[in-house]
This record gives sequence, C-alpha cells and structure tokens, in this order.
Amino acid sequence: MNRLVILAGVMVALFSQGGMSGFLRAADGAKVISYLGYDSAIELSNGTVRVVLCPQVGGRVLEYSLNGKNVLYVSAEERSWTPGQKPASSAGRFDIGPELVVPARKILWSGEWTGTITGPRTARLLSQKDPNTGVQLERTFELDKTTSRLLCTQTIINVSSEVKEWCHWSRTFAVGKGICLIPITSPSRFPNHYVLYEEGSLINMRPEDPGVRIREQMIEIFKAPRKPKLGFDSAAGVLGYVAPNDLLFVKRFAVDRDRVYNEAAGLTISVWYPDGEMVELEPIGPRERLAPGESAGFTEEWWLADFSYPAAADQLDLDTVTDTMQKLQTAQPLPG
Repeated sequence: MNRLVILAGVMVALFSQGGMSGFLRAADGAKVISYLGYDSAIELSNGTVRVVLCPQVGGRVLEYSLNGKNVLYVSAEERSWTPGQKPASSAGRFDIGPELVVPARKILWSGEWTGTITGPRTARLLSQKDPNTGVQLERTFELDKTTSRLLCTQTIINVSSEVKEWCHWSRTFAVGKGICLIPITSPSRFPNHYVLYEEGSLINMRPEDPGVRIREQMIEIFKAPRKPKLGFDSAAGVLGYVAPNDLLFVKRFAVDRDRVYNEAAGLTISVWYPDGEMVELEPIGPRERLAPGESAGFTEEWWLADFSYPAAADQLDLDTVTDTMQKLQTAQPLPG
C-alpha cells in the first residue's frame, strides 16, 4: 500500500481518538489561525461572537468580541510580539492563588500550552506540569451556537506526591476606564462591603473612595480609586463591566458560602482598576485541597451585550444595566 495512504489513515485515527494532543483539528465554528504572531491560535466563532485562544503563551483568551468589538485589553507589547521575543501576557488571563503565597509559576503563566479543538466551537488547552506548584492546569472553552455565552472552565490537577491547596484566580484584562458593577449580598465581613489594598501588605477594611459608591444594592466603581486593588466577599456570583467601547461584559460563577475562600481577606472577587488602559476582573474560587492525582474545576460563564456607555461614568442608568445583566443570566442556567 502507498506509504502516504497509510500515513493519512494513521493521522485520521489519531485525530478521531484524541491522540497526538499537539495536533489541532478543525470543527464547525472552530479552526486554527494565525493571530498577532501566534501561528497556532484557536478561533471559536458563531457569526456574531469571536473567541481567540492562545496556547503558545499561557493558555489565554486573546479576543472575546461581539460584532468585531473586543472587550479584552491587548497590550501594545502583545500586538507587536514576534516569535523569539519575551512572551507578553495581556487579555484574558487565568491563574491560581492565593495571591500572597502562591510560588512563581512561569511554566503555567507564560509557558507553552497544548491546544486541541474538541468539537463545534469548543477547545481544550493543557499546560505543562509545574514543579513549583505541583499542578497541571487544563482550560476548556465552549462558545454557544447562537448567543455570546462562553463557558471557561479551569481544572487544577495535582501532579505532585503531596497534598496541595490552591484556588482558582481569574485575572482577565478588559479595556480600561469602564464601570464595574458588583451586587451586594448579606451578611458581609466588610463594613463598606469591600476592602482596599494599601501600600505593601496592608488591607484597609473600612475604605472610602470617591470613585466607588453603593447604589441600589450595587457597588459601582466608575473611576480609578486611590489605590487600584479592591476586594469583595459578595456571594451573588456575578460581576458586570460596562466598557467604553459600548459593550457590557458579564461574568457569572458559583459561590459557596460553606467553603473556605483562602485569599488573605477571604475574597470571592477582586478588581484591579488603575488609572490606565485596562482593568482586571477577577472571580476567585474556594480553596481546593487536592491529594495526589485529584483535580477540581471552576467555571466562569462569560456574556457580551451591546450597551451604550453613558456620557458621564457616574450617570449610568443602573436599572437598564441590571435588567440587561439579569436577562443574560436567565437565558441559560450556570453549569453544575
């Protein structure tokens, strides 16, 4: 038999069985593309929404766009990056924490991942094994067939020989100078329903800032606060962001009041809002105590909607934005 025919048959068999994970295959609404110098980026699309994944540097999301408008912040360094340069790391990043005690993890943060298209509008990214943290990370992405709903699941896998305790830490860069919205839930450990990280390791438990206000059971961050990092213990499991490019970005995720949240202040959400071109939107998961070989996943549900940015950031029509957020959330249930 012709050797080329035999080779082709082997390749088809490997793809159909999920073998040779370094290879990427096309499916309905999913294909391999070149993007910002990355030659093995994965595009998921449904006609109005486009998602671009980056296996080559850190297993990230480079684009999450509605009708051509990307809500994610892509740095100038990322846009000018070429192979061989120091890896840039902007846009839709994910990580593990707790922030103050997790060791350096360059392999996970900016190392090369394996990318695989797993079906229509779905893909899987897999990190290398990281000896510093003792884990390997898997991230799966699924874009809905007709809506903007994107499911992002990060699974922490203990590949070490001892128990590890880490948590999910999302570190998504969105385009800056927008309006961040976090629902208030009771009870809260914080008198003003949020904390502010001061210089060094100090955490202000009773902050007041002219860029942060409470209105109708919603915390609004509508301009850069005195210090950029804020933390919240909201149990609502949702975070909204009105972006200056007329998009509403919503993240939904599970919060379990009975679990331990092992960030320093027991946070379920953190926001990093500098006076600059990006803002960082950070759902935080509960502590996962994993024995060798065990794993735990955390799912973020992302949505995008058209939403006109107000003429002044402190004049947001809160009823309209909360109604839009609720409609997005009730369209489909959060996965278990």
